[in-house]
Amino acid sequence: MKAVSFTSLGLLALVVFRLWFSVVLPMTGDEAYFVSWGEHPAGGYYDHPPMVGWWLSGLLAISRDEWFLRLPALVLPLILAGGAWWLVYPYGAARARLAALLVVLQPVNVWNVLITTDTPVILFSMLSVLAYVAALRSGLHARRALFWHAAAGALLGLAFLGKYFAALLGLAYLAHVLFIRRDRSRSAGFAFLMLAALPAPAYNLWWNSAHCWVNILFNFMNRNEGAGFSWHNPLLYIASLAYLATPWLLFELWRQRRWVITVRGSEPGAGAIFWLMLVPLLIFALMSFARPVGLHWLVSFIPLLAVLAAMALPLAALVRLVRWSAVFATVQVLAIIVVAALPIQSWRNSRLYDGIVLTVCADELLALLQPYAADYSFAMDGYSPAATLAYKAQRPFAVFGEGSFHARQDDFMTDWRTQDGRKVLILRKSAPDSYDYAAFFEHVDFREIELHGARYYLVLGQGFKYSVYHDKVLARIRERFYWIPAWLPQRGCEFCERYFPEGT
Repeated sequence: MKAVSFTSLGLLALVVFRLWFSVVLPMTGDEAYFVSWGEHPAGGYYDHPPMVGWWLSGLLAISRDEWFLRLPALVLPLILAGGAWWLVYPYGAARARLAALLVVLQPVNVWNVLITTDTPVILFSMLSVLAYVAALRSGLHARRALFWHAAAGALLGLAFLGKYFAALLGLAYLAHVLFIRRDRSRSAGFAFLMLAALPAPAYNLWWNSAHCWVNILFNFMNRNEGAGFSWHNPLLYIASLAYLATPWLLFELWRQRRWVITVRGSEPGAGAIFWLMLVPLLIFALMSFARPVGLHWLVSFIPLLAVLAAMALPLAALVRLVRWSAVFATVQVLAIIVVAALPIQSWRNSRLYDGIVLTVCADELLALLQPYAADYSFAMDGYSPAATLAYKAQRPFAVFGEGSFHARQDDFMTDWRTQDGRKVLILRKSAPDSYDYAAFFEHVDFREIELHGARYYLVLGQGFKYSVYHDKVLARIRERFYWIPAWLPQRGCEFCERYFPEGT
């Protein structure tokens, strides 16, 4: 009874910490960028399919508070833990409870309160796995099994509308059906799964065909420029996997691998969990030899490692893993609290200090720009700080210049034709070169402002020359980011139609 009470208090403390962290953590640049999606509801967006933008559109209709917009991320670990409990329950209530604890104590579930494109992918991927296992456990109930297969497919489609990496779960289903499953219903079940999943990618392709194929260009072409073999990428992948799953859990799974192999064949759910976890992680491992694999890419599949451990390992080992994970979670929580309590000047020697001040003290920085607010359009030279200040100011901050292949939604949100002849203020974190701006304005002034020891630079352009910007910047953007292969059928491209109506 005391152990149960202690566990309950620990979980309550973790929930309180996560709520507190969601309140005190300033809106990050990526989050603010996705909030801008929600502020402009659309069928899709530049970088990824639209799911998180749709979620944020609904949340913004109620409140703009950071903690409220982060609610999906706040409750996500509890849903994942509940899913883990259900998957493991056939092996006993004690194992199910330990599975839930292992999931909720995984490092990313301790501190991650960010609302990003990964949030819907993680949620719908887990729900899809639950439906797939429910189909396998339906036994002789053929209709029930087909229903759950269809549900797994529909949920996989929703995950795909969050991020393309959800397709790896689809490949895992395919591998499980082709090489592992031996039941007679596998073909019919997989057919139902695929039929239910296909509307989502079909919709996404249809939308892309009328919007410059932006998701395809970004995810499969532009972001892979310069990709190539590097030894540090596989090592980084291994380190990311070890951190997310925790080294002690991976070590125990390897040490008890005989039991893991044995439990894999004990019932349909266990075999599915093994392969639905293994296939995506192996694909990521292979990808790491060609390009860096982001830590957040792995998060959808990490809970399945905890589920597999709870199914296979001895109870005593599971209890040890939970204790070590609880200690590690406590260390991370205390570290975050200490960092949050430090004065901002503590980071003054960091090369990231200007970005930290901009994020933490955005309201103060905006107050310094207020004298220019009535006469100037505001812009920055990067999407992340532009999105952060746009969220705080509740007014547009355009991205001036070419920018990078990341986060180019501003290409559609800002119409530079309307700025012709007007005044534009460009806020920079680095000193500008007057030569870089002289061609785009009739007259340019340069000023500096300081906030908490961080220096920022104002480019005050008067008489914006759209024609010059069109030829020197927009033409280059079209060449770099909107050069659509001839084999992709086009129904439209807003960027090209707006700035290059004579043809693409």
